[in-house]
Amino acid sequence: MPEDPRTLYPTVDPEKQTQPEPGLDVELSPQADIGLDNYQGSGRLRGRKALVTGGDSGIGAAVAIAYAREGADVAIAYLPEEQPDADRVIKAIEDTGQTAFAYPGDFKDAEYCRTLVEKSVEALGGLDILVNNASRQVWADGLTNIDDEDVDHTMQVNLYGTFRVTKAAIPHLQPGSSIIFTSSIQAYEPSATLLDYAM
Repeated sequence: MPEDPRTLYPTVDPEKQTQPEPGLDVELSPQADIGLDNYQGSGRLRGRKALVTGGDSGIGAAVAIAYAREGADVAIAYLPEEQPDADRVIKAIEDTGQTAFAYPGDFKDAEYCRTLVEKSVEALGGLDILVNNASRQVWADGLTNIDDEDVDHTMQVNLYGTFRVTKAAIPHLQPGSSIIFTSSIQAYEPSATLLDYAM
């Protein structure tokens, strides 16, 4: 009889932790599970070239590592302050034998968004998959405590940055390519303290 999946893995109840924005996965205790120790690929993406924005941590890191273990060459985008997280992901990609490319920058910068795509295409030798995952969310104690600059920053990253990267990628994508947009639970079950992110 197969094991009950509800009890197959240990229950994790981490202590409360805070970090200054943007924060680092490598400083979490326990570490987030991004597939480093448990994801085994089977070649489903052999020969593909992928760009994963926000690929240094969380969902983006898990996707970048999984894609590499499925046989894809992978480029990641991330904030310069997140270099320790990016280094861990790049090493995991390279450990698979796949090409890895890391390009730090800020999605508020329109030129960075365009250059990111061009440099990724050059480094990987093409582009087949774009994963739009980069985003920004900042905790605030109520709507009246979110200032205009924070809202503008969130929109620049979450909307304009994603639009610009996608627009720059389209000319490089051939039939059969994929553009993937990730979404947070904040889109349909918004938290009271992440109002700017849920807009």
